[in-house]
Amino acid sequence: MTQGPRSGLTAVSTALLAMSRHLEVRDVLKTIVVSARDLLEAEYAALGVPDDHGGFAQFVVDGVSEEEWKAIGPLPRQHGILASMLRDATPQRLGDVRLDPRFEGWPDAHPDMSDFIGMPVADGDEILGALFLANKKCPKPEGGCGFTAEDEELLGMLAQHAAIALTNARLYERSRELTIAGERARIAHELHDAVSQKLFSLRLTAQAATALVDRDPVRAKVELHEVTRLAAEAADELRAAVVELRPAALDEDGLVATLRTQIQVLDRAHSARVTFAAHGIRALPAAQEEALLRVAQEALHNALRHSGADRVEVTLVREGQSAVLRVADDGRGFEPDTVRRAGRHLGLVSMRDRASGVGGSLTVDSAPGKGTAIEMEVPGG
Repeated sequence: MTQGPRSGLTAVSTALLAMSRHLEVRDVLKTIVVSARDLLEAEYAALGVPDDHGGFAQFVVDGVSEEEWKAIGPLPRQHGILASMLRDATPQRLGDVRLDPRFEGWPDAHPDMSDFIGMPVADGDEILGALFLANKKCPKPEGGCGFTAEDEELLGMLAQHAAIALTNARLYERSRELTIAGERARIAHELHDAVSQKLFSLRLTAQAATALVDRDPVRAKVELHEVTRLAAEAADELRAAVVELRPAALDEDGLVATLRTQIQVLDRAHSARVTFAAHGIRALPAAQEEALLRVAQEALHNALRHSGADRVEVTLVREGQSAVLRVADDGRGFEPDTVRRAGRHLGLVSMRDRASGVGGSLTVDSAPGKGTAIEMEVPGG
């Protein structure tokens, strides 16, 4: 390392912190590649994650422009030196990769490379990928490699931490998949319990109206009004489910924008006035943002479905070191003494579980004829 031990240690520390900061696999891969290229002062760097079919599931590069990358063509296969690193899990340091007997050439648009260093990224016996760099930015000895033994040692340390970061990112993405699957199962269950019952009632009422059309038109008209009401309720149930199934991406838009978008949809879809205001909120950990979003969705669903409210107000504010979500309606409310029984019906138990799961708390304030206010507080607002 040409910058000296103190500045080199700082650079390594910065690279490791950058890797641990990301949770998405693609972001982790890109950070690993950029960090390695910067630390070893290479012109090019790449990291390939193998698939089970002789190719690469993911391949991330740094030092190659988008136009150059498109011109290169399809992702490389597992052959030559890449295959050797994936198969044998041994580092490779070469003065000229083109002279190695395992070299099998590259596409016409591929940049020219000479000195080369490659390092497997492994978790125990499992090889997660191959990290390699080319063209050290320094004077090279005649016929030798610009990458040094110190570079190899540094890249090995980086690869070890990269394996940890990549494994954590994969576990995080898997946990998100399981969470999404659980949410979809819960929503499907709610659709079965709510919408299917409404549609069954609608069908029976329509059949009754049909039977009454000739002999009792007045009663038939009453039944048809009931059909209209049931159809409207079923439509509201479906709208609420669609909003919950298709939330705006928290990672891209953030909690405030996601809530604002969903509340605008609900305001248009329901007769009740639904409003949203946010003040002083900064980015929160992903788990907290998701918990706040889900609690807001559940509370809004309750207010619009059960309370008979004319107005529902949602606020998200920073109070001290906390973020506080409040969903308040002017509906019929309920008796606090029956909160245990109502909790199952209104989803209060699951909301409390979500709050406590991210280190927060949930309070419910309600009284007959006085409306309901649900408040969730999480640290770090």
